[in-house]
Amino acid sequence: MVEKTKQEKKKLLIYAHYYAPDVASTGQILKELAEGMLSEFEITVICVVPSYTGKIADEYKKKVFYKEVINDVNVLRIRVPEFSKGNKISRIKNILAYFFGAMSATFKVGRMDYVYSISQPPILGGLLGVWGKWMKRAKYIYNIQDFNPEQTMAVGYSKNKFILKMMMKFDKFSCKKADKVIIVGRDMVETLKGRFNHKKVPNYAFINNWTNEKEIYPLPPKHEKVQAFKEKYGLQNKFVVMYSGNLGLYYDLENLMTVIDKFKHREDVVFAFIGEGSIKEKLVSYKEKHGLDNVKFIPYQDKADLIYSLNAGDVHWCLNAKGIRGVSVPSKLYGIIAAGKPIIGALEENSEARLIIEDTKCGYVTEPGNYGEIERIINTFLFEKESNVLAGMSERGRDYLVNNLTKDVSVQKYIAEIKSS
Repeated sequence: MVEKTKQEKKKLLIYAHYYAPDVASTGQILKELAEGMLSEFEITVICVVPSYTGKIADEYKKKVFYKEVINDVNVLRIRVPEFSKGNKISRIKNILAYFFGAMSATFKVGRMDYVYSISQPPILGGLLGVWGKWMKRAKYIYNIQDFNPEQTMAVGYSKNKFILKMMMKFDKFSCKKADKVIIVGRDMVETLKGRFNHKKVPNYAFINNWTNEKEIYPLPPKHEKVQAFKEKYGLQNKFVVMYSGNLGLYYDLENLMTVIDKFKHREDVVFAFIGEGSIKEKLVSYKEKHGLDNVKFIPYQDKADLIYSLNAGDVHWCLNAKGIRGVSVPSKLYGIIAAGKPIIGALEENSEARLIIEDTKCGYVTEPGNYGEIERIINTFLFEKESNVLAGMSERGRDYLVNNLTKDVSVQKYIAEIKSS
């Protein structure tokens, strides 16, 4: 294929709360999406300075805006205040600084043919896209990674009916103004239709998220860097049950600690949590209070090292709290099956992640909140750890990803949907 010249390419503006090198899963996906679409579009990203952990490097504290070029993608970063994930007020200030900063930054990026935004931050991500559409007189593509306020209601983050009603009104407005809505799960199609009572549903498309299968893949258990990771964090010679990702409200992790508590006297198993998030302190406090010596908390890993940390797990958690079906798809699923790891799933029936696990038979799943069954699944894995059962799960998951969920397939779908908007 002959690559288009810069003059021939359409201009695409992406609003991304987080963008690489931030470790947020959406930031990583958007980096791969943007770079994958460079053959068709000249791309500019408006995002915050690297700050997903809440801290900001001194080099990003001197100006309001920072222009960078990362692998031919133009990046305009906005300075925001530091925040604590456990402090609602500081998080709100941080998010609002991005929102208003992004509105201002829109005037600094020139003409655009297409504007693309995601549903993060909740509600504001969609409104930014509408703003960009109006200011640039461009086609608008709204990518919903998580439905809000539905997600907010599911986990009880807010029970203020007026706020929830206004959130719904604003996000439906963003959907209506979008030339195309892209959703990331089959179950999310019904949520979108339900918002509009199956009448005058916005133009939409379904495209799976992904993990780059060329960067994350199975490694031998004795691989030098996998072993080094295990030794560094005290996982060697153990059966490792791993959770890798955001330690947030949407995964029912606090209640799962009561299940893990039942295995605290098992010296052959260790439960490893990799990541940061708003409930990490509560999880650490539970561990210390109940003497869970076989629970380890590990910091976020650099993207280049993710292949080693994922491969250090023998099985991985893939979780959502009750009420998340049709609202969100845990993106960690793609990394788990890319690494060829079996899954302990607590996911609602007919949710996208559960459908994939059941279709491929790459793990055992039950309903969120069914703690007795989750305990039984862990025991089953411990019983089967020396058998070929886990290897079969690994192969089926990886094969499914390679055949159906590759980065290139999804990126080509995005290109086609954006151009047809």
